[in-house]
Amino acid sequence: MSDTQVLPAAIDPVARPARRSEWRAAYFGTPGNALTTLVCGAVILLIAKLAFGWLFLDAVFDGGADACKQSSGACWPFLADKLRYMLFGFYPFEEQWRPLVALCLFLGACCVSMVPRVWGRGLLLAWALVILPVLYVLMAGGIFGLTAVPTSKWGGLPLSFMLSFVGLAFALPLGIGLALARASHLPAIRVLGVGFIELVRGVPLISILFMAAVMLPLFMPDGVTIDKLLRAQVAIILFAAAYIAEIVRGGLQDVPTGQYEAGRALGLHYWQVMFKIVLPQALKKVIPALVSLFIAFFQDTTLVTIIGLLDFLDTVRTALRDPDWQGIAVLEGYVFAAAVYFVFSALMGAYSRFLERHFNTSYR
Repeated sequence: MSDTQVLPAAIDPVARPARRSEWRAAYFGTPGNALTTLVCGAVILLIAKLAFGWLFLDAVFDGGADACKQSSGACWPFLADKLRYMLFGFYPFEEQWRPLVALCLFLGACCVSMVPRVWGRGLLLAWALVILPVLYVLMAGGIFGLTAVPTSKWGGLPLSFMLSFVGLAFALPLGIGLALARASHLPAIRVLGVGFIELVRGVPLISILFMAAVMLPLFMPDGVTIDKLLRAQVAIILFAAAYIAEIVRGGLQDVPTGQYEAGRALGLHYWQVMFKIVLPQALKKVIPALVSLFIAFFQDTTLVTIIGLLDFLDTVRTALRDPDWQGIAVLEGYVFAAAVYFVFSALMGAYSRFLERHFNTSYR
């Protein structure tokens, strides 16, 4: 081993004391830091003790509502009794294997799609021609011997995933197009882009959902109806696209002007400059902002309850209103819902950090 080779921190005898010294200085370097560390540690231990007791020591694992009334801990029989309803809503009980398979297929496809080596046109074609049609057939049925299930019966976690992830997948290219329109030098295209973005961003999502569910049918010809779920999905796509456009526009503004000039000097036309030089740099710069927006919209799908769609959180609330369990397992239901949202939001945040490392994004 040469004298200039750097040893890993795990085996370098100098790095470990240095890290311990930094850790000690950060948490106990001053009396104020030491006091804050001790107080925070005591609070964390107290919360952990109370949570452990409520989740396990004082919890009820067997029995029914009567057993839960006599305990101060968690009521796990409630989750066992209502789990399928909270996950799938009013979907026919005997057919609930279909949304379960669709959910597993969707999550598995998402995991595969996150691997950079599979990115390409083939992946897009697989989603457009295979995965999405199979998911729709599983949920809707009507062919291959599957019982037809109307969208009014869809609900729970599959509906939340469909509204958020499918909506954002279509909103991303639309948002990029709107960002390019707003940054265009052509006045007509720029005015249209600015008008759409400002109009959509100027009203809350609830208003757009309400208009899509209530107002739009009033302008349709007699006998022509559009499925309520499709209307909500389009509303979410348009709303998300406006916010994505502003995020992408910020990334475009951060790309140096020399990049545009270098592309034109090479003889590239506008679209080649954008898609081969400018947009790759701009999108890398806004990865954290885009993922934060995706997490927010995943959680905002709970607003579709205003137009009569039962998303995951609303199925949990409906389960809590069951007369047999009313007022008994309120905390358990919301803790379960919070845990599900937290897990998927944390996974998206972790994937955002992975993308930043993969693209060597630096903000120094």
